[in-house]
Amino acid sequence: MKKQFLISFAIFLFILTGTAIVVLYGRGYRFGLDNGKLDFAGTGMLVSTSDPDGAQVFINGHLTTATNNTINLSPGEYNVRIFKDGYFPWEKKIKIKKEVVSKAEALLFPTAPKLENITSVGVGNPALDPSQTRLAYTVSSQTARKNGVYVLDMTGRPVLTLQSSSTQIVDDTVDQFSTALLSWSPDGKEILATISSSLKSPTTYALSASTFNNSPRDVTATLDTTESLWHKEKIEKEEVRQASLKSDLRKIISEDFKIISWSPDETKILYIASRSATLPFVITPRHLGVDTTPEERSIKANSLYVYDIKEDKNFSIENLSPQPTNSDLTDEENKAEQLPLTWFPDSQHLIYVHDKKIDVMEYDGTNSTTLYAGPFVDNYVFPWPNGSKMVILTSLGNADISPNLYTIEIK
Repeated sequence: MKKQFLISFAIFLFILTGTAIVVLYGRGYRFGLDNGKLDFAGTGMLVSTSDPDGAQVFINGHLTTATNNTINLSPGEYNVRIFKDGYFPWEKKIKIKKEVVSKAEALLFPTAPKLENITSVGVGNPALDPSQTRLAYTVSSQTARKNGVYVLDMTGRPVLTLQSSSTQIVDDTVDQFSTALLSWSPDGKEILATISSSLKSPTTYALSASTFNNSPRDVTATLDTTESLWHKEKIEKEEVRQASLKSDLRKIISEDFKIISWSPDETKILYIASRSATLPFVITPRHLGVDTTPEERSIKANSLYVYDIKEDKNFSIENLSPQPTNSDLTDEENKAEQLPLTWFPDSQHLIYVHDKKIDVMEYDGTNSTTLYAGPFVDNYVFPWPNGSKMVILTSLGNADISPNLYTIEIK
């Protein structure tokens, strides 16, 4: 009887010990040698992924694994470099903490992206709709019936049909729409087309963005009212956005943020600090496994930052300073003029257009990569909705031809 009890107790102890070891192993504890002695110490886990996958992962300069893999590391700060032939490398310092899963998520951009034209007849004045899925532009090089305003639908179109994926919404038989400046309504249903002439004052038409406009509606006389209504819609949308936030964060935004734009998934805010201040923590205790890039809670007036709502972290976007404001422009126009900076569709990256270059950086300001350094018109740079391409307006440096829309393949 005693022997049976001892055997049962031994089995129970074995199972209990085994379970404890499995649990500790799952939490990152590993056997190792410390000064020649066997040690069972806590580690952290690093999950490395890349798009495209199959990249090499270097830890402190040593090839350690491939992406889409998890490795255990002792607590500390590591230089993580992810590299794949034909792509720009990704590199970041990541802090590993005991029993915490940290992530290295690399979006890799090709060193030799493919350039392909969407249009071939010459276009002007492109304007992106609020949903960032449609691009309106003008054509002026053809007959009156073919000149006018076109809308390019960028949702789910395969590459082979790009040149036929635009729809004409108005022609030049009523007025010179081929020279119009275009702006979208907040709901994306209408486009204002303003036509200027040296012989008469500007005329503005309201165009349906989804159908051909046989009889464009002249809204010149009521333009102020229309713009006022659209401005009210934007304010109401902003109020709805902020209403879903914690009261502490709403207070911070009202006092310290001049919002430039929200990320597409509305989890991050690109803003200029309206005053110098120290941002209080909104989430306490702090989340584990978040971005370990050093944040900046002490903000300086007129400096640029990104605030991550989900992680309650604030990052300084260094070396990007707003330009002096133009008194002839509205606040929103000044913001666009000051900061040629827009969100990439994944909400994890920012597009920075400067000095005839197109850069993409992570939202915390790291891993800035130049995707394209060549001729393009003004700041007409637009991301494809799925992030696979960038659209630019360019004549490829040829002053004798009209510019066209081109895609830069980045995935």
